[in-house]
Amino acid sequence: MTKVLILAGGQSDEREVSLRSGKAVYDALLTAGAYEVELVDYHSHSTNDEILRTADVVFPALHGPGGEDGVLQARLEGLGLRFVGSDATSSSLCMDKWRYKQYLQDSLPVMAGELVARSDIWQSPLTRQPFVIKPHDGGSSIDTIIVRDIVTLDRQAVEALFERHETMLVEEYVAGIEVTAAVVGHQALPIVEIIPPADGEFDYENKYNGQTQELCPPVNVSPLLQERVQALALQAHKLCGCRDMSRTDAIIANDGSVYIIETNTIPGLTDQSLLPREALAAGISMPQLCRQLVEAALQR
Repeated sequence: MTKVLILAGGQSDEREVSLRSGKAVYDALLTAGAYEVELVDYHSHSTNDEILRTADVVFPALHGPGGEDGVLQARLEGLGLRFVGSDATSSSLCMDKWRYKQYLQDSLPVMAGELVARSDIWQSPLTRQPFVIKPHDGGSSIDTIIVRDIVTLDRQAVEALFERHETMLVEEYVAGIEVTAAVVGHQALPIVEIIPPADGEFDYENKYNGQTQELCPPVNVSPLLQERVQALALQAHKLCGCRDMSRTDAIIANDGSVYIIETNTIPGLTDQSLLPREALAAGISMPQLCRQLVEAALQR
């Protein structure tokens, strides 16, 4: 029987979500049948090669640095193991939002951005208008600040981010509707419209506390714009060399323009996550989704 080894947990700030993703994948593959399934709380130093080599397919359900940034993928490639998801090169590119933006800016619509340090942040022209500041190598909206009004800007809160990050990505703020579109295999799934709480943002807390509305199908996005978002997500997936699955976040501006924010190579897979919700809207259950991903890895 084919053995699937699911890696979850890790040591990033997204550890708790990763553990939930891993458990969801584990339960789904047990339901799917046909596999021997093992769930491992992954630590790069204590999870030895012998454990990894017991698998016919490794299923990384790790989010953030150390799991989604190409480091684990390079390790698995070095061991000659088949695994679900993008390779090391694609994973590294998509994890670094600054490199990703530079890579795509001549091909796809992205917001203006700049990599800044604490010493030069206020020299950036982008900070003289509404802007977003976030880690260029993190996820789940952790340490992200959206500044809609520079008159009430809290400079101390922004500068405090540099106590945890040497450099940060500053982007122009674009008002509009936040959406996301997943790709599984070579298919763009139905998009999700994201509506944060009236007094909050789509941040780490509101992603998982049930306060954010995630509408699939969308209510405020025309069918034509939905197709546009799907097409851009598929283009980003292909241009970045992603495989098996990805999820691309975007903003539909008030004038109807669409801007890509980022592409996630290991999207959340919990029961509250967006990719499983989009798959279900396309008629793909969680067990079917996970089985499809495993079979794609087996065929490589």
